[in-house]
Amino acid sequence: MMSIILYERARLDLCYDSLAGLSVGDALGAQFFTVGPSKADLAAGNPPPGVWEWTDDTEMACSVVAELRDHGEVEPDRLAAAFAERCEPYRGYGVGAFIILHQVRQGMPWREAASAAFGGQGSCGNGAAMRVAPLGAYFAGEPARAATQAARSAQVTHVHPEGIAGAAAVAVAAAHAAAARLAGTRPGRTAYLDQVLAHVPESAVRRRIQRAKSLLGRSVAEAAYELGNGAAVTAQDTVAFTLWVAARYLDDYPSAIKACVEAGGDVDTTAAIAGGIVAAYTGVGGRGVPESWLDHREALPDWCLRNPDG
Repeated sequence: MMSIILYERARLDLCYDSLAGLSVGDALGAQFFTVGPSKADLAAGNPPPGVWEWTDDTEMACSVVAELRDHGEVEPDRLAAAFAERCEPYRGYGVGAFIILHQVRQGMPWREAASAAFGGQGSCGNGAAMRVAPLGAYFAGEPARAATQAARSAQVTHVHPEGIAGAAAVAVAAAHAAAARLAGTRPGRTAYLDQVLAHVPESAVRRRIQRAKSLLGRSVAEAAYELGNGAAVTAQDTVAFTLWVAARYLDDYPSAIKACVEAGGDVDTTAAIAGGIVAAYTGVGGRGVPESWLDHREALPDWCLRNPDG
């Protein structure tokens, strides 16, 4: 890949575009857990009426983005404190994540809280992956650094190797998507997944991404059946499908989100992950995040917004 030199303003442009894609995907996907919204209507280009409230996926992603905006890298102690301080239970946090963040808020070191989860195994949930695409976009063209920083962001809640592998895979996918955007190229589907695999450690997550390569010509239903659709709420059951979606629809944000909705399962999280990756490539408008969808999404918190001079 060509060498890319980015000024901070350009990094943040990519990061905030990815956050827009993540938050819209999350908020729109969450609508399909309620009575009324129709998959057929969305497929026909008629999304549900707003306002679309976002979930914990977006709330935690906003903390990651604020960390990058203010410091240019992830410092786990600082990020754990931010996660704990801003955790709003009604946003849909999983029980495991809520317990960890509550313990951190009460003064327990995050390493102790995260390591004790799930009988001492640590969490392999999809929470570390759901929030990390903007980090990958920020480190466009630096996949190794994106993977390292993703691991640092993951470990404050997800110390299980699968949870960390899932976060690394998503961040690297977004880093490559953003780099391709800057280069003005559209990577081939298989080649794109190979670029991601180069930075994912041996794991069930990696093996499913390998499997995704052989499914790129299949239907959404087949891919979700083979790879998972997040229904098990684990990185293993979530990440490979979202990367399949990104590889298929990297230049078409609405189609990527519609694919996640069609697949069912943990729709807000799959749409957040795929949406964050794809928006790193497409940006907002055109075949990227529709302006009308952004208007439907609940406003993001003031504390994560971009500095006027940044």
